[in-house]
Amino acid sequence: MCTESLDLLHIYMWYVYAGRLAGGADTIMGLTAVALAHAMVVAVMVSAGLHVSGGHINPAVTLSLAAGGHITLFRSALYVLAQLLGSSLACLTGGAVTMPVHALAAGVGAPQGVLWEAVLTFSLLFTVYATVVDPRRSVGNLGPLLVGLVVGANVLAGGPFSGASMNPARSFGPALASGNWASQWVYWVGPMIGGSLAGLAYEGLFMVRSGHQQLPSDGTDF
Repeated sequence: MCTESLDLLHIYMWYVYAGRLAGGADTIMGLTAVALAHAMVVAVMVSAGLHVSGGHINPAVTLSLAAGGHITLFRSALYVLAQLLGSSLACLTGGAVTMPVHALAAGVGAPQGVLWEAVLTFSLLFTVYATVVDPRRSVGNLGPLLVGLVVGANVLAGGPFSGASMNPARSFGPALASGNWASQWVYWVGPMIGGSLAGLAYEGLFMVRSGHQQLPSDGTDF
């Protein structure tokens, strides 16, 4: 669990500094810098934590894996708490009070925001299942890198509309640090729906049951 908190702490410190150096995500340069920062740090942190905690770093990932039977609900709750703790510590210690909180763009309502977050998170979790979870994966050890690239691409695609959070913990930290909870529920409902659907869809349609890795009995899991 400590690994999840430390991963989120490192990730958010990079988010804070990338956002400051780029002048925020309101410009093409800023959005590109934020997307690249997301892609690189997610790839590195997932790779670093994969053999310890599974490298979830995202409550939506944890819930999706729970929906697919790869982690128990009790352990999922512990993971989510650790992720929220890491995000909160990073934002409070990294000066994220001045960092923009995730917010819907002008003209984008809450239903559209939920849809954006659900679709983006679905693509992220589908990639996680295909490149990391599925024992038949053919990408070797490139899974974390591919997951990071999808995160970066989704930030470029959805950032101007919903902020492309795809991660409730990522939205929770800045909201806690700034006290701005506007539309916070959008960044929980959308990713949780998209992540759960991705897990159920991949498990039901693509996972070969004979090769399905059951939950380990030694207390370790993805």
